[in-house]
Amino acid sequence: MARKSRVHLPSGFYHVMMRGNGGSDIFFSTADRTRFLFFIQEGIERYGHRVHAFCLMNNHVHLLIQVGTLPLSDIIQNLSFRYTRYVNRQKRSVGHLFQGRYRAILVDADNYLLELSRYIHLNPVRAGVCELPDSYEWSSHLAYSGKMTIPWLHTDEVLARFSNELNRAIELYLNFIEKGMTEPRRLDFHQGSHQGRILGDDHFAEMVLHASEQSLNKPPELTDIIIATCKVYDVDPSSLCVATKSRPQSEVRAMIAMIVQDTPERTLTDLAEAFQCGISQLSQAGARLRKRIKRDERLQERLDSAMNEIQMLKCQS
Repeated sequence: MARKSRVHLPSGFYHVMMRGNGGSDIFFSTADRTRFLFFIQEGIERYGHRVHAFCLMNNHVHLLIQVGTLPLSDIIQNLSFRYTRYVNRQKRSVGHLFQGRYRAILVDADNYLLELSRYIHLNPVRAGVCELPDSYEWSSHLAYSGKMTIPWLHTDEVLARFSNELNRAIELYLNFIEKGMTEPRRLDFHQGSHQGRILGDDHFAEMVLHASEQSLNKPPELTDIIIATCKVYDVDPSSLCVATKSRPQSEVRAMIAMIVQDTPERTLTDLAEAFQCGISQLSQAGARLRKRIKRDERLQERLDSAMNEIQMLKCQS
């Protein structure tokens, strides 16, 4: 059965769930949890999204993320890769840490944001880990209750829906949390609707699917690919038209060629014309770089950065 495609809505709110492989633990110490939060913070700086709530359990994680222009998949794949690499190095092991694909549900924030934040913060209580959310250290509840400051966490979006005055908003939020402790667990926050990808009514789902298709299916312009890749390498695009074997320019041309080969509706013929060079030269350079990337972490990071820049330019056009 074919996998359901991800839904991307710029500025959309997502409930993300990441589970340990086979239900196994993903955190083994306080240092592990601290490092995971550090990777979240670095991801925010890199991808420009917002985190509105989180809860780290022993074998799974809940995140409430509002994406920017870049798709959620870029954010979570980077977080999963970096944390898995960290754990494998710590334990001197190899292999997968997380279970298959992460689960993500795009949520209609106008109707579900408050209850979703409560669902996330009450997770440790409902799991029997603690009696009150205040006694659980590894969720964003303490920041919402004013007992902790997390600079990269955005609490204002939720709290402002209770009151414009902060102390009053916190008071109403805590009452809202307390009320939720006696209510049954919401299965829709875990299961979603509309094939499990969206939580909202039919009108919201129709709007989201149309916007997602428009955003993800539009191929980037050739000029966007060139400009974005040159930005990552800090190279002047005009220097790529000059015949040279200097490493920066050669690697940039090869990177662009490889990306163009993987981009629908963009061809090496057009690229060769732009660079005033032969098609076979670009094809061979792209093929060589593709092999190198498999064993060169630096190149993979530059490719990821270039793709992020391309996505941002594509969304702006």
